Amino acid sequence: MDPSAPNVLPAHPVTRMTSPPRVHRTPLRRFATAIAVALVLVVSGCGSGDEAAAERPTDTRSDTSADTATDGHTGSSGFERLECSQGATGDGGEVTPVDDVASDLTIESFDGTEIRAHWFPADTDDPAPTILMGPGWSLGGDTSLDGGTLFGALGIGDMNDAGYNVLTWDPRGFGASTGAATVNAPETEGRDVQVLLDWVSEQPEARLDDDGDPRVGMVGASYGGGIQLTVAAIDCRVDALVPSLAWHSLETGLFRNETVKAGWASTLVDVAAAAELDPHVTHAADSIESGVLSDDDLEWFRSRGPGDLVDDITAPTLFVQGTVDTLFTVDEAILNHRSLAARGVPTGMLWFCGGHGTCLTHRPDTGWITDATFAWLDRWVKGDESIDTGPAIVIEDQHGDLWSADAFPDDEASGGTGDGEASDAGVGAASGGGTLPLVAEGGAGPLTGPPPEGDPLGALVLGITPARATNAVELPLPSSSDDANRLLLGAPVLTITYSGTVPDGPEPTRVFAQLVDEETGTVVGNQITPVPVVLDGAEHTTTIPLETIAHEPGGGLTLQLVATTVSFSVPRLGGEVTFSAIELTVPVATALAPA
Repeated sequence: MDPSAPNVLPAHPVTRMTSPPRVHRTPLRRFATAIAVALVLVVSGCGSGDEAAAERPTDTRSDTSADTATDGHTGSSGFERLECSQGATGDGGEVTPVDDVASDLTIESFDGTEIRAHWFPADTDDPAPTILMGPGWSLGGDTSLDGGTLFGALGIGDMNDAGYNVLTWDPRGFGASTGAATVNAPETEGRDVQVLLDWVSEQPEARLDDDGDPRVGMVGASYGGGIQLTVAAIDCRVDALVPSLAWHSLETGLFRNETVKAGWASTLVDVAAAAELDPHVTHAADSIESGVLSDDDLEWFRSRGPGDLVDDITAPTLFVQGTVDTLFTVDEAILNHRSLAARGVPTGMLWFCGGHGTCLTHRPDTGWITDATFAWLDRWVKGDESIDTGPAIVIEDQHGDLWSADAFPDDEASGGTGDGEASDAGVGAASGGGTLPLVAEGGAGPLTGPPPEGDPLGALVLGITPARATNAVELPLPSSSDDANRLLLGAPVLTITYSGTVPDGPEPTRVFAQLVDEETGTVVGNQITPVPVVLDGAEHTTTIPLETIAHEPGGGLTLQLVATTVSFSVPRLGGEVTFSAIELTVPVATALAPA
């Protein structure tokens, strides 16, 4: 791959694919389990390696991943790379087997914290490569050998059968490990995993690249996805990654446009109530009511990364993200992917209708995600150059159809602003106006009615998922017969000219923007974006990108500007805002148009 070449969709062959047959998933029986599962951040559906994968074009990505980091390297984030030698760090301490549990051991980390690890070697005669799989927030490491875990995450038994050793662990603060959870910080959880890598390098079942350097890949979702990015940025012994539903920045993930994502923030704290957490986590939860995060807490969450540390990752990485994920949206994966693609690191993205959210438009199947994950590991961990890892980009739309391309649209090449726009071309620019009363009633959500059949997260997320609002200023978007078989892909750009007033108060002044699909009546991707406004009586104009969408137009779209939503903290209310002009352009991936 030439990182200097324009990376726009029209320049690459594109194939539209259809989803494989859908599989039935067993509904979760207990609500408490559903809450814990929500944070596992794995793909929606129990896909297995035997399910048919969608046919994929030949891989056109570069097979070269330069490993140029050295010990003591300081990345663009300013964080000193902890270790990048081809050998053990030597930071670990005593290793103690756990009585009556053959797979379990306690490994002393660099600061004396006890990390509970779970080791499942492959049944092979020769040393095998190893996969590290981290769990979701608040959970201990997976220990089940029977198939995949919920939502299609790779199962330990399946990985063993594919010829991989598997190591899982309880992150500090969770499960049987000691210490306090610091949200995948490189200087704590990152170093814990480095100690685990040291231990793996000493096992006779582990294939090595060099002394102290095991042949290793990493998988896992949510918290188990984020730790992959942290570790690979500070330790070059990691050979390949498949982070699912991970984040780029906890600032954008939890505090989009300086607005607290109240629905998920309260859930994240509640599910970890029994764990040992860094005080910043619990203190930040106090901001849910006011919607204002302290500067100290904000800086702490920023420092959790990975952020600019992603610029230090050289391991081939396949990002898996959910188009209806309302916690870590696809924008998080776009930012991470862009860093690797620009530097020529082999990388790809798979988007599916799932994640930290519920797919309201069809019943998704993720067998193709599972198959793509194993292909990625076989190519980049086992080193099998005959493996076809498929197109760089595969995206599932709201109907369950798959679209692919050899590269994701490049913002600079398409005239974008760096916020994820796929193209300047839109399904249609629209303009209008109106007055919005700033009241609590009639906001966006919650969803009502039963959760989608077979969706274990539905009962949890319906209450924090936006729905069509009754108190809204609406702007229909024009559509035409040309919209059929095109994919709206990217961040819609909203420009508003407005004026308004509101009583004094501590809460921030905000409105919220969402797109409603008139065909289904649902909010596109379940996504809603906070829009900061200045309500001092004077006229102001602001332009802002909304959350990225992947949507096939059909029944028409309507922009709604609303006063409140269940997704974010309640802003200051009591006045009104008049929009003298509203303009919206929705990007379209033109190369995906019908031939």
